[in-house]
Amino acid sequence: MLKGVITALITPFNNDGSIDEAALRDLIDMQIAGGVSGLLPMGTTGESPTVSHAEHTRIIEITVEQTNKRVPVIAGTGSNATSEAIELTRSAQKMGVDYSLQVAPYYNKPNQEGLYRHFSAIAENSDIPQIIYNIPGRSGINIDTETTLKLAQNANVKGVKEASGNIKQMMDILAQRPEGFYLFSGDDNLTYPLLALGSEGVISVASNIIPGLMSEFVKYGLEGNLEKSREMHYKLLPLFNSMFVDTNPIPVKYALTKTIGIKEVYRLPLCKMSDDKKAVVDKALKDLDLI
Repeated sequence: MLKGVITALITPFNNDGSIDEAALRDLIDMQIAGGVSGLLPMGTTGESPTVSHAEHTRIIEITVEQTNKRVPVIAGTGSNATSEAIELTRSAQKMGVDYSLQVAPYYNKPNQEGLYRHFSAIAENSDIPQIIYNIPGRSGINIDTETTLKLAQNANVKGVKEASGNIKQMMDILAQRPEGFYLFSGDDNLTYPLLALGSEGVISVASNIIPGLMSEFVKYGLEGNLEKSREMHYKLLPLFNSMFVDTNPIPVKYALTKTIGIKEVYRLPLCKMSDDKKAVVDKALKDLDLI
């Protein structure tokens, strides 16, 4: 059963914009040492929209190599073109990933039947299980509850990363899902209420910085110790909130610059954030004695 904290990995870059492979490997080891339950390369946090196909493949390959089966790898292989998502997923499958993460097709905004056919086609054309990713704030379309539950009947669709912000929708999925279908929070700050409601954990941005604290926080919730989990939720909430003072992954990458020396390098159109926003992140890090 896949549960706990899955880190949506950043992609470290060198000053010339190339992939900093050594920093990525060190980050992976740090995550596993901190007790996370899985690693997700090439999600939004990994700046997937601005890497080439060759770089996309290499980042997943590095993650699989460095992880060395210590935890599952869930590779972001989604696209707004179904054929491209199938191609990326088959490539990741050959590299040995355990799951794929399939974002809702963005920009072309398919209807619910189109969404169903998109995810079904990927499931039918690859052997690794997929987790669908609902993030209407970026994709421009919500995967409705009925569509998610219809997809859940497919044996190769194993769960959903829910970042819609719609608690009612998430509760409805949790109440009606078939056995063995996962629901992960896609927002760090909603992890606690979703744990209380019966979710499997979180696909996390903040765990890049605090893998140990996030693992402890989610472990309490999964064990039913909601009082201790709630206490940690409020302790970590300022950090969670600071991760979204600017577009993800700008704040988390800045935080890693401050805590472990990751280079503060982005691919355009992403760029460094303003000093006033950096001050918000600095305060959250200082309050947790991270800097």
